[in-house]
Amino acid sequence: MNERKVGIVGCGFVGAASAFALMQSGLFSEMVLLDSDRDKAEGEAMDIAHGIPFARPMRIYAGGYDDIADAAIVVITAGAAQKPGETRLDLVAKNVGIFKQIIPEIAKRNFEGILLIVANPVDILTYAALKLSGLPENRVFGSGTVLDTARLKMELAAHLGVDARSIHSFIIGEHGDSEIVAWSSANVSGVELHDFCEMRGHYDHAGAMNKIADDVRNSAYRIIEKKRATYYGIAMSVRRICEAIIRDEKSILPVSNLMKGAYGITDITLSMPAIVGKTGVETQVPINLSKKEMEALLQSAATLKETAKSVGL
Repeated sequence: MNERKVGIVGCGFVGAASAFALMQSGLFSEMVLLDSDRDKAEGEAMDIAHGIPFARPMRIYAGGYDDIADAAIVVITAGAAQKPGETRLDLVAKNVGIFKQIIPEIAKRNFEGILLIVANPVDILTYAALKLSGLPENRVFGSGTVLDTARLKMELAAHLGVDARSIHSFIIGEHGDSEIVAWSSANVSGVELHDFCEMRGHYDHAGAMNKIADDVRNSAYRIIEKKRATYYGIAMSVRRICEAIIRDEKSILPVSNLMKGAYGITDITLSMPAIVGKTGVETQVPINLSKKEMEALLQSAATLKETAKSVGL
């Protein structure tokens, strides 16, 4: 396995933006782009490669499945795009079909790296990739609610007038309509969220929390309505996850990973904070949840299980 090599399957908006972000990151010295439209992959590789003189030496090219067999990470962004008015779960049947073509091709080449699933609906597709690949569960996980959590931090940062990096909070469950803001465990540099809000002159906690949660949940829909796709935010999320893996940072990120009994949830992938390093997901990190949050998480898991069952997973 080449620890300095990354493969990206799917060269649409998300795949191309992720490739561009990873080129700038300096994490890899080789990048392979795959797409069902070979010309698209070649064009993106050429275009992104022209920025290398302003970054770090790197080989970027279009290739096939043999070319990514030894990659440390393969990022899967391939899939039908989400259309205006369409939920992430509406995409599921189309994209599971696409994964049934892609994942076995990677697995049969004795792939030893990490599969990072980014295509939507990411939780169902991560579960599909896990089943279709036969790879160890620590090496197959999704971008999950890493982006949703970043959106939450941005909203809270604006509300509180504080650096987003000082906010510690998670969105858990499905990356989608049933996602849950884990308000019970949110804090600002160790200060309980409600206390920090009052310190900054905010007292309508319930109203503010509901508005922020709604804004985060609907932000992707608003972006799609205005520009037909979202890709920069998720590209930076892909870069962040790859950074945690390649540098073995053991960062705690809310990636979509297999549930094995925590909170009473089994045999489905959804987002829970987990330690991410060079072997992938090392372990989940339990967080405090209120009874209401717990009920919402169980409902989110039930929704995902029902969807997985509906497409034969």
